[in-house]
Amino acid sequence: MMLAATLLPATLRAQRWQMQYFYDKGKSTFNITDLQFLSDKRGIAVGFISDGRRQDPTSVVTSDGGAHWQTVALKELPISLFFLNESLGWMVTNHGLWQTAEAGKSWLKLPKLPAEVDRVYFLDEKRGWGIGGKKTVVQTVDGGHVWTKLAVAEEPPGNPLYSAYNWIAFATPLDGIITGFNLPPRLWGPDHPGWLDPQATLDQRDTPHLNYSLVTHDGGKTWHANSASLFGESTRIRFAKSGMGLGLVEYSQMFRYPSEAYKLEWKTNKSETVYRDTKFSVTDIWLTGDGTSYLTGTLSQGKLRSVIPGKVQVLTSKDFGASGWAEMPVDYRAVATRTLLSGADNQDLWMATDNGMILKLVATKTEQ
Repeated sequence: MMLAATLLPATLRAQRWQMQYFYDKGKSTFNITDLQFLSDKRGIAVGFISDGRRQDPTSVVTSDGGAHWQTVALKELPISLFFLNESLGWMVTNHGLWQTAEAGKSWLKLPKLPAEVDRVYFLDEKRGWGIGGKKTVVQTVDGGHVWTKLAVAEEPPGNPLYSAYNWIAFATPLDGIITGFNLPPRLWGPDHPGWLDPQATLDQRDTPHLNYSLVTHDGGKTWHANSASLFGESTRIRFAKSGMGLGLVEYSQMFRYPSEAYKLEWKTNKSETVYRDTKFSVTDIWLTGDGTSYLTGTLSQGKLRSVIPGKVQVLTSKDFGASGWAEMPVDYRAVATRTLLSGADNQDLWMATDNGMILKLVATKTEQ
């Protein structure tokens, strides 16, 4: 499936992605690691400001829909965010878990979180789960003060040292999924990045490896483990209460396609590829309540896709690409290696780049 050049419907032609915030100070950069919008007014982006020598944990928050942003210093490097409502949220850092009751304007550190956890998800103020490396899945019933292991997470085959759970989502308060993978070590791991020897990286060939899923249909009381040998890793799943979902698989540098989006009927567990292209690296997806899908990422600048920042692109469809994917207008200054999406409802959608830009989907003048 190639990049779509379809004509945008009238409702989508009247929208564009406009820059609302950009960190542009001297020789430093703001590396955004996560973005959450809690309502049409309140939002937060977290990451760190780097000048090549040090990393200063930082967040920016808005309470007026992006018209103004307040910089809030953090004490630890943030990894991910989860917000239950407009005020209450949690932040996983490199050294633990923090909670806010003020939409990110202040944070309180909670008792020790297992070191491997890098993402949390809460169904309510008390019940939640944490996921991460070494096949780690933990659960809490007191808002994150005490955590216990979920034994079923250790059932899938594969060495825990090279295994991780990386995403959790619930379609309803009862139906949820946790995804993960087992990826045996290769010659060029984190200590030997691809840019150090590009040709050696390109000479490698991708191979299938185990992908994990844990599924619940009773609100997390019980989970069922599954595993399958597949290419790539499932990195995102977004659900709509209608019974449909949108998923994202990202592949290694050696695979023909950088990524693949798929439609998921979570009630029947059927899936179908809806988009992939050799030139477009999709790094995040969004599915609104009315069934509108968004794919965001960057145009590849070469075979080593994650090395050189590319132009940010957003595609959208009302029918999971059945009638094609349409490109949306994006601020020409938006370049990145990765992008993030967040939204409070069908109308208020936001996007962040990993180099310090935050954009909002805004209305433009309707064509006559």
